[in-house]
Amino acid sequence: MNQDGDGGSDNGGRDIFATNSDIFENRDLLKVGYVPGLDQIVGREEQIQSVGQSIGSATVGDSPDTLLIYGKTGCGKSLVARAVTREAKQRAAENGYNFEYSYIDCSEYRTETKASRQIAREIKRSIGDPDLNIPRAGLSASDYRDMVWEMMFDYDIDSFVVILDEIDMLKDENLIRSLSRAEESGKTDGYVSLIGISNKLNYREQLDPRTDSSFRDQEIVFDPYDANRLRDILYSREEAFVDGALSESVIPKIAALAGRDHGDARKAVDTLYEAGRSAEAKNADQVNERHVDEAIEEAEIKRMQKLVSGHPTHGRYLLRSLALLTKNHEQEKNQFKTSEIYDFYKQICKKEGSDPLSLNRARRHLKEQAFLELTEIEHASEGREGAFLLHRLMAEPEIMIEGLDRANH
Repeated sequence: MNQDGDGGSDNGGRDIFATNSDIFENRDLLKVGYVPGLDQIVGREEQIQSVGQSIGSATVGDSPDTLLIYGKTGCGKSLVARAVTREAKQRAAENGYNFEYSYIDCSEYRTETKASRQIAREIKRSIGDPDLNIPRAGLSASDYRDMVWEMMFDYDIDSFVVILDEIDMLKDENLIRSLSRAEESGKTDGYVSLIGISNKLNYREQLDPRTDSSFRDQEIVFDPYDANRLRDILYSREEAFVDGALSESVIPKIAALAGRDHGDARKAVDTLYEAGRSAEAKNADQVNERHVDEAIEEAEIKRMQKLVSGHPTHGRYLLRSLALLTKNHEQEKNQFKTSEIYDFYKQICKKEGSDPLSLNRARRHLKEQAFLELTEIEHASEGREGAFLLHRLMAEPEIMIEGLDRANH
């Protein structure tokens, strides 16, 4: 607690909470959870119309359709679904109907029980009744859904839409079947429908026929964004920055790189945010291309850290060996024999005070890195030496080394 009574926090004469107000005006516009208004969503007019038509009947007291949305990561699927359902709730209220919805990220709530509990918690939050209690544990999935049906009855909810993002991450199909058949089974007098969102175009092929029949033919596909659309999306978030804080070249550069590499609007917006943070940390007056490069490098390091964090210790030693060999010989070559990597690996083991694995076990670890696309393997042969493997790192060696360092702490 601050004992000086000055309302600030001091660290050697510096305010540890100080920020550079010359950069950000409203950083919330760049956060992952931000959902803009429908008129601010760029390049998805057709998809907005399709989702609106699927659930629009609920705004006039009729049954909304169940819907599946497909598309690559970062192409606006979740954004459109959430923005349209939010708008539908407002339109229904204007028409005298009570429309509610819950958004569930199935990558976080994978089991039937966890997802059902979160559905109940979301609808409770929307209702806003402090006396409602949703226990965090001790109930079954069907118990949590019974609480939802009771809330629909007690609060006169006419229509309820559940958005299951990354629906393919659910461990079973019980929740989907229960939601799609709530009315038919007499669980509720209101209308219940489902919007499923998946990155996998073949998702329905994996479903039990009984579950698949719930979706009928209601499907919408989102194509990836190109550089032009990404640029428009980034310009729509420009108000996150103080006027003049963005160099004119920043957004075109991020859009061009994102369009070339992945077409992911979420990553592009995050790069813009991290570039702003980089400029802010350096007390710069303006975000420039150098800050973009730093943001992209930082994102790649974090991705690498996440990829290697679950690796066994000796798997990391072998990756470090290949990264250091690549860095030390970058002017000569970028592919190395298993024996070269193994010799360097033994030096790292000695430094770390660890006994090295056998050559055969090390070879298996290296093949696993290729399977995970951290490295690339090429078969080669050379005179009397016969056949052997060449290994190449799939990331910049400095990025791999930094990712490994962070994963170790």
